[in-house]
Formats: sequence, C-alpha cells, structure tokens
Amino acid sequence: MNSKSCALITGASSGIGECFARALAKRQVNLALVARSQEKLEALSQQLESAHGIQTEVIVMDLARPGAAQNLMQILKERQIEVDLLINNAGAGAQGRFWEISLERQEQILQLNIQTLLELCHLLIPAMIQNRRGAIINVSSTASFQPLPYTSVYAATKSFVTHFSMGLAEELRPYGIKVVTLCPGPTETNFFAAGEYRSMRFRGGLQRPEAVVAAGLRALDHGGGLTLCSVRDNFLLFMERFIPRSWVAHIVAGMFKP
Repeated sequence: MNSKSCALITGASSGIGECFARALAKRQVNLALVARSQEKLEALSQQLESAHGIQTEVIVMDLARPGAAQNLMQILKERQIEVDLLINNAGAGAQGRFWEISLERQEQILQLNIQTLLELCHLLIPAMIQNRRGAIINVSSTASFQPLPYTSVYAATKSFVTHFSMGLAEELRPYGIKVVTLCPGPTETNFFAAGEYRSMRFRGGLQRPEAVVAAGLRALDHGGGLTLCSVRDNFLLFMERFIPRSWVAHIVAGMFKP
C-alpha cells in the first residue's frame, strides 16, 4: 500500500470494527475509521498510530442517514484516500413486535444494514477493478440463514447481505478482488444493548469479537468466501437443513419474544 491507500472500516469505534482496526494495524495497514463517536475514534486512532506507526483517518458520520455513503466518498476524495479494503461492519437491529417498533427505527436499520453497505460497494468497486486489486469484507450474521421473529427486520437485512455478498464474490472473481461474507453468531459487543434486546442466554455463550475478526482475516488471506466463526455456528447451520423452516421460526421466537 502507498501512504494514502488504506482499509476503510465502518462501525470502527467498538466491538468487531475496533478489533478489525487493531488486527489490521498490527499488519501495518493504514486505516480510515468511520463511526458516530468522535471521542472513541480519536482515542483509537492515536493509540494505533503510536503503537504501530501507521496512518489513520478519523471520519465521524452516522451511516444510518440517507446519502451517508455519497458524503463519505466525498470526504475520501477530498483527503485523497484510496480504499484497498472495505469492511462493511456497521449494523443495527431492534427487538420487539414489528408493528410496535417505530417505522423510523425500522427504516434506519434498512438504511444502515442494506442501503449504505450496497452504496459503498457500488461506489468503491470500480476503482478496485481498474487497479486490479482490492477486497471487501461484509459482516453479515448467522441470523441471515433463518427467520428471527421479534427481530424480523434485522434478520431479513442480514439475509440480503449474505446473498448479495456471495453473488458479488463470483462477479468480482475474474478481477482478482476477494469478497468475504462474514457470518458471526452472537458476539460480545454492544449490539444487544444498542438494539434494546432483553437479556438472553445463548447456548455456548457469546463469542469474542477478536475470534470473529481472526476468522474473517483468515478467510481473506485464503481468497475470501462464506465464513462462519465457530464450530457451534457451523453445527447449528448444518442441523437446520433437516428442520422445516417454520419449526425453526417457532423455536427461535421463544428466544427473542419480548
């Protein structure tokens, strides 16, 4: 990478996004860090530059707002930042009965999880194709493989991310651009608190975000592809093939019903 090429990480201020930033900084990758929290981003930026001698760019932005992707691209252009690795990590969900969650909240989830992700891919891929290099990691979820009552919109958006990313990987393969479809199970981040999910116990517990990032980067190093992050996730996905989807929805409803 030259001095202005970097990895762009959305949702970089905490959780999986922060762990991606730390792991890539150890690899001497320059970073563009995007999130809403300026204080957290600046603290992370200073820490990584000091520890690893890399360059970082802090971009404070709410990616759940319409037009956010275009605004982000304008900032990248003004700062002459070239993105070699796009990590679409920012995401949101909400727990509750669909009709009781405000339409505004549901639209923000759609905007962040689908529209902004799609737009960033569409806006950044042409330069990757022209340069014949680049990679994308789209953070989806094991929620993408089944309906999740009482967090139905979130699961549906992640289903889009998984299928979109896997299709995109085949389209980009001839150009040497790798796409990782990263599908973690329940992970120890602030996602559940931010989405106002009630306290839930997941069999096997929550996985660490560092483990999710390690799985994603291993997949990237080996050419991309669909990636689950634990033996448990692989086992559960395998078992679901033998259970009617209506049964799965009924079983999962008991976990998420408020």
